[in-house]
Amino acid sequence: TLQWETLGKQFVEYEQVAPFLIPEDQQRRLLEFLPLFLKVWEQSAGVIVFPNIQLLASEVSKLLTKEIKRNLNGKSAEEARLALEQLLQQKGEAGDGHLLLKSVYVLSQTDLRTMWNIIGSGLPAALMQCLYLFFTVPLRKTSDDGETSEDEAQTQEMLVKIMLNMYKEEQGVEELLAADKLQSLIIASASLWDQCSHLWKVPTGRVLRTISKAQTKNSIVYLQAVDCIKIAVQNLFTLADTLPACDVCEAASIVLCFVKDSYPVSSALLTEFESNDGYQLLLKILLRCEGLQQNGDPYLDEILDMLTCLTTCGKTELKVSGNIVHPQLPHFDFEQTRSSGITVKNLQPFQLLQSIFQRSNDQHLCGRILAAIDTIWAWDRVNFFLLEWTLQPINQFTDIIHFKPHPVQVQFFRLVESIVLDLSYVPHEILKKVQYLIKENTVPFCTLTALQCLLSMTQKDLLFSDIFRDSGLLGLLLALLRKEAKILRKSGGTYLPCLKEGTEKELNVVMLKMVAALTVRSVRNTVVLKDYGMVPYIKIFLDDECYRSATLSILEQLSVINYEEYMSIIIGALCSSTQWELHLKLDLLKSLLRILESPKSHSAFRTCSGFNGLLSLLSDMEGALQDPPSGQWTVVGQNCILELVFYTLQGITAALHLDPVNSNFFQKNGLFEKMAEDLGSLGCFWTQGERQILVSLEKKRTFAEFLDAAFCSSEPFPVWLKNCIWILNFLDHMVKGTLHQESFFRERKPEMGEESRDDQEAPQAQEEHPVAFKRPGNKLPASAYILWGKPEEKDCDIVHPGAVCVMVRLLPKLYKEGHAQLSQEIQCALADHIQSLVKSEKSRQVMCESGLLSTIITSCQDAFCNDSHPLHLPLTRVFEKLASQAIEPHVLR
Repeated sequence: TLQWETLGKQFVEYEQVAPFLIPEDQQRRLLEFLPLFLKVWEQSAGVIVFPNIQLLASEVSKLLTKEIKRNLNGKSAEEARLALEQLLQQKGEAGDGHLLLKSVYVLSQTDLRTMWNIIGSGLPAALMQCLYLFFTVPLRKTSDDGETSEDEAQTQEMLVKIMLNMYKEEQGVEELLAADKLQSLIIASASLWDQCSHLWKVPTGRVLRTISKAQTKNSIVYLQAVDCIKIAVQNLFTLADTLPACDVCEAASIVLCFVKDSYPVSSALLTEFESNDGYQLLLKILLRCEGLQQNGDPYLDEILDMLTCLTTCGKTELKVSGNIVHPQLPHFDFEQTRSSGITVKNLQPFQLLQSIFQRSNDQHLCGRILAAIDTIWAWDRVNFFLLEWTLQPINQFTDIIHFKPHPVQVQFFRLVESIVLDLSYVPHEILKKVQYLIKENTVPFCTLTALQCLLSMTQKDLLFSDIFRDSGLLGLLLALLRKEAKILRKSGGTYLPCLKEGTEKELNVVMLKMVAALTVRSVRNTVVLKDYGMVPYIKIFLDDECYRSATLSILEQLSVINYEEYMSIIIGALCSSTQWELHLKLDLLKSLLRILESPKSHSAFRTCSGFNGLLSLLSDMEGALQDPPSGQWTVVGQNCILELVFYTLQGITAALHLDPVNSNFFQKNGLFEKMAEDLGSLGCFWTQGERQILVSLEKKRTFAEFLDAAFCSSEPFPVWLKNCIWILNFLDHMVKGTLHQESFFRERKPEMGEESRDDQEAPQAQEEHPVAFKRPGNKLPASAYILWGKPEEKDCDIVHPGAVCVMVRLLPKLYKEGHAQLSQEIQCALADHIQSLVKSEKSRQVMCESGLLSTIITSCQDAFCNDSHPLHLPLTRVFEKLASQAIEPHVLR
């Protein structure tokens, strides 16, 4: 602060004596002051505290202007250029010009009033002359060929920064009009780009763009009066034939900046540009940019952005009217699309963009034009209608989109999709052309992308189910799928060279998804599918996992009109699947569960041998859960086997739920006994004939404690017992009639390109359990804790007494040689748990009325007849509770 105060006093002294000094002395005193000023500025970290800063700026700027004019006077262009370079770059005693330049540079960054003083000194015109010479007169030395010293770079940066600060103000642009160098520099950039100084191209572009943004009415009149844009366009036509495309773009972008930025003030330069074939020039330039580089060119992108903006530069609103073709989405209202934002008023620049897209196959160029269209639509919803009802760009692009690179095709169909998803409008004419594209299938990738676009639309609203049926798309897809199904059937599951792979296979997937989407909640479309005789062909796709999800969705829609046919297909596929097609079975079971949610399907399930079909799945897994695994089961993860057991039991429970006819059928036909037999043969339960070794138990754990030990603690626990506990877990939910509502396993959806799940199970999965699918840390799902919670705190009503019999039948099989102590302990825990199940009077009544008590006695005969057997007491207590309700007194006797 003290230094600034001292400087302030010195400058006041200068002000007082300056009027009485000759010009040479004034200049000497000022030049002596400036080094002190700059030194204090540097020590103050760029902060200036100087009361007379406006006057200082005026004095310094005038002196710099004077020195520039003195060095230019009477010299040729090259001599003047060299003299200016020496003036502004030289340091030391002879470096007055550099000292002045640096001082103005510092002062130009202070405040607006100071900047006005600098502008009023005549410096804007003087520096424009400097820039013109630096740009148009390259010196013949290596430094202008690409290398520059640190001093030269510093001088250039200061000079350019001063000009940018001056010319961003309208007053600075007005000052330029006193000289003729502005229009000369613009024209030079359009005609001498290949001959100008390489080091000054970018700085000149920066300065001219800054001037362009600050144009005034007077500057526009000035440029128009000298035919600046006209001459520049004519010169660019010549350059466009000779210069590299990127250089022409850079030069043309400068001229186009003045055209675009001037429009808010006056339309004169735009009119001049259009009248002199400006758009034809740009078309010529942009078409030369094909293959310029993978990511385009910044000046090419700038031109495209400016063309996009020029579409809004017009005097009057476009008035168009089109016929809204029906049907339309319910919430579409054309009146609500009336102008409320930035609308298209000038079709010429858009016609240029449209013409480039039609004539070019360059990925970057075409992609940028589609992005420009998307931007224009985003400005105002009505722009889509203004353009499509006049120039029909999207309609016409659809005819040629298959010639474009794949990324452009993807971008285009996203744009088409947005018409529906964002504008809520159904473009019927465009959709007809897209459908024709799919029918012709000239380029499979394009067909795939087009169909994915229509699929997204179909999933938006049910209206498209009717539109695409009436247009013939549904019939077309069914015919194509029939053809593919015949190829699959001919292959018989073996590889044939004619089978589709890659894009064409993915096309089949999307066709199936599209048919599934068209039949969802559309009985009429489902009837069409059935009337086409497609059901036998659709089910062929079940064998390939890539096709399976969509195929099952189609078949599930079929169930709406014919449950028996759906059940026949699914049960038949389950029974005909091989022993190792576990994941096919899982997918079929999950589909079956979705349909069994409807009580109307239960009768069809029973009559189509659904119960026997599901139990046959358990039979097919005999020995699958042995520890260690044997045979081909060694390559199948036990978590997958448990998952299949779970969904099988879920399906049975769902079919029995609130259905007395099915429940009676299942029980009367001895299917609970069959279930117990099949579960007992899975390999984790004891199947030897010898009697178990009885041991005395020092302590007894509850079943809840066993679960915690098996899945939630670090205590080592045998795999066979974990598997047994899971199966008993499932059965307990079945007893209560809630198994079909549970979810213990994470859903997995196959992706295109993945191997079949049936072929990729890792051997190490043998040690995994379904619990690993639920949450990290191998902790049991919360639903299991609810099930196995403290029995004394929860009364549970028995819904399916037959499932209790299955648990009792498995009770003696909870045994493993070498684990006598643990086996007997888990048996007692399960027996206690069974005792808790018959705690309520309702449960006891259900059990007695089932007529299954003799089955229980037979299953545990050893325990009943041996007073010292660990299970004798808990099982006796079960029957004591049942005694008052018993309908079979002879059984109790």
